[in-house]
This record gives sequence, C-alpha cells and structure tokens, in this order.
Amino acid sequence: MTAIKTRTVTAHVPVALAERVDQAADRMERSKNWIIRQALATWLDQEEEHNRLTREALADVDTGRVIPHEMVETWAASLSTDTPLPVPQVPRG
Repeated sequence: MTAIKTRTVTAHVPVALAERVDQAADRMERSKNWIIRQALATWLDQEEEHNRLTREALADVDTGRVIPHEMVETWAASLSTDTPLPVPQVPRG
C-alpha cells in the first residue's frame, strides 16, 4: 500500500468554529484532522465547480448565448398569474 504524502497546514479559526469541529468529531467518532480534511476537500471541490460554471457562463455571454432581459421579465411577471409562461430558453440561431 502506497502512503499518501501529507503536509501540515495551519490556520487560526474563531473559537466557536473550533468548538464546532470538536463537537462534530465527537459526534461522528472521527478525529478533528479527519473532519477538517473532509470539510476542506468539499469546500475546494465546490469552489472549483463554481469557478468552472462562472467561466462557462462568461463564455456564453461572449458568444451571445444569453436570454434577453425582456424575456426574463415577461416570464417572471407571468409567474404570479393563472397561466405562467414556460421558462425562457436561449434563442437558437
């Protein structure tokens, strides 16, 4: 079995946050190290996905793949009526 290389990362956190980590570790019967490693990995995955989606959206804007504001306003206004419009789609073409 190959050992995974590790490195210590130090961070100062508010006492209340550290206490929440302690409580989670006790509740889950895991080490604080495990809790923090899981939380950091999850947060980084979410941030990377957010960044990817943002870049994708900006590329759509650059190429004109957007829904016109007026279409969104009309759709939003219809939501409070008895006959709401379907969700607007990016115009083809």
